[in-house]
Amino acid sequence: MLDPKRPRGRSGKSGEGRARPQTRIQKEKQDLILEAALDVFSLHGFRGATIDQIAESAGMSKPNLLYYFRRKEDIYKQLIAGMLDVWLAPLRHMNSDGDPLPEIRSYIRRKLEMSRDFPRQSRLFANEVLQGAPRVVDMLEGDLKALVDEKAKIITGWMEQGKLRRADPYHLIFAIWATTQHYADFDVQVRAVLGEGRGGESRFAEAATFLEELFLHGLKPDA
Repeated sequence: MLDPKRPRGRSGKSGEGRARPQTRIQKEKQDLILEAALDVFSLHGFRGATIDQIAESAGMSKPNLLYYFRRKEDIYKQLIAGMLDVWLAPLRHMNSDGDPLPEIRSYIRRKLEMSRDFPRQSRLFANEVLQGAPRVVDMLEGDLKALVDEKAKIITGWMEQGKLRRADPYHLIFAIWATTQHYADFDVQVRAVLGEGRGGESRFAEAATFLEELFLHGLKPDA
């Protein structure tokens, strides 16, 4: 589950001393709000969601919710930040010292596991990007870009060593994102097309087998 960073104190001002550590109850309340907000935002999007809806989903009063988060934007940004951290974890695990094809196979599988286990988070992020990412563009241009640059450099190195067929490493990463996250973002469509016989949990294992063959066959260096 997400583990987003703790928000600033109620004043939101700097220079007022260190914020007091959260109590266990405060942390539980904050996590409850974020979990409820994930449901509301993933269903209605940022614009369609309201503080009242989030408070109702969390089972608390609006004033109580506003004690922890002053604005809808504060909830959303913390939710997205925690989600992006979790979402990038599979790419961070790509090891430059590993064997390239198994490393890419593991990345594909981890991305599919994320789509299986965190579909709401995937759809929330996709909706934000489709709107132009106005509230998270700094994260995309910062942490996300830095990580992709780092891993693209590793993939390029493998290609220069003759361990992988040459290809654009950025578009390779984009293609893995597109094909794996499809199973979360378009889950209803996937299950409808596959039908009852193939629309269960086995669809992720089948997708992994297919995508591994697709990508790894295309990346194998010429003999």
